[in-house]
Amino acid sequence: MSKKSSSGSGLMSSAGLMRYYEADKKAVHVDPKAVLIFGALIGFAVLMLSAVYGAWP
Repeated sequence: MSKKSSSGSGLMSSAGLMRYYEADKKAVHVDPKAVLIFGALIGFAVLMLSAVYGAWP
């Protein structure tokens, strides 16, 4: 049978996660509510422009 080595295996698996979270701190964070509101406003603007320019069904 193979023998597992306990030294180093936990360190290697956690090292990637630590680097991932450090990179995530530098990213731009946007609130999900802001994305939904922005999408709704864009949708409303498209509908209004369609109505104004005669493309309304």
